[in-house]
Amino acid sequence: MSILVTRPSPQGEELVSRLRALGREAWSFPLIEFTPGRELAKLSGHLAALGDGDLLFALSQHAVEFAHAHLQQQGKGWPPAPGYFAIGRTTALALHKVSGIDVRYPRDREISEVLLQLPELQNVADKKALIMRGNGGRELLGETLQKRGASVTFCECYQRNPRHYDGAEEAMRWQSRGVNRLVVTSGEMLQQLWSLIPQWYRERWLLLCEVLVVSERLAQQAQELGWRNIRVADSADNDALLRALQ
Repeated sequence: MSILVTRPSPQGEELVSRLRALGREAWSFPLIEFTPGRELAKLSGHLAALGDGDLLFALSQHAVEFAHAHLQQQGKGWPPAPGYFAIGRTTALALHKVSGIDVRYPRDREISEVLLQLPELQNVADKKALIMRGNGGRELLGETLQKRGASVTFCECYQRNPRHYDGAEEAMRWQSRGVNRLVVTSGEMLQQLWSLIPQWYRERWLLLCEVLVVSERLAQQAQELGWRNIRVADSADNDALLRALQ
């Protein structure tokens, strides 16, 4: 059993090294890379506008990393006034580490639907909400908070950019290495992987692999693209992926 991990650096390499330490055959094949977001320059102003009882959201650890690096360059810190929220445990730990502030996050699944169930987010009328995120992504969190009466601002803290490969060459490489399990942690990467691999290899190799995804929504997408052997991990962090792969 050989595992192909499509996570970006450094999480992808970390998961591969942990798998190899357990005696598993695993390879890193990052499909996207990260660069600073187009709205980072506005971040300090957005944060300064948040007062007591307002809401600050981080939708990934990359948003936290790029935001914190920018604030350090500016000589600014994280504001103590708003309530801090994160999409999941890994992002919450990253935000707590840089801010020193307690961060609320959903305990079971790292998706917007579960985050929106937190008691603190039920009565948000007239509150300001700042959402730190990457380019694109789902609008559900912002739209739902607006419906509940909050004034929502988005800040693109980083950009996800596809990495370019020769699809036929990569398909030959991974098929020859016996890869039969895939780890894919976003819908964007799932579609990218499907599109990258030429149809001949897609039908004879890619879609025959087991694919490990991180939500029911992704499992549905994988099914629609043609995968039949699909598993869902508890969450998107490497600990959960490692458990699922064991």
